[in-house]
Amino acid sequence: MEKYLIQGSQKTPVIDLDEGGVLKIGGRSIHEDPERFFEPVVKWIDEYCRLHKEDHTTVEIELEYFNSGSAKFILSILQTLTKKIQPKEHLTINWHFEEGDDDILERGEYYSSLLDKEFVFIKEG
Repeated sequence: MEKYLIQGSQKTPVIDLDEGGVLKIGGRSIHEDPERFFEPVVKWIDEYCRLHKEDHTTVEIELEYFNSGSAKFILSILQTLTKKIQPKEHLTINWHFEEGDDDILERGEYYSSLLDKEFVFIKEG
């Protein structure tokens, strides 16, 4: 399994998935076709979970904005990780948000409650 890296743009996030156990998504995610963008990411995550041999997986979500189409795939990725990495203690989800950005913070809190998984909330700035 190889590292998966996509450089971000004004409409697409940085995706940096390392088979060593650190998975990062950051920037803006406002695609016109989020399914096409996220499909290979979802496949990589599925394969990672299947082959997972790391003691710990850390997910860094550092999104400044994402639309509803992207939200569906981000939730799907987090659901896959929380279901397939056992025990849950071997998974840390760090949810970064800018000070005063209540929308991003609330989205993280919502995902945390949906997944029944405690996130680490990291205030930037």
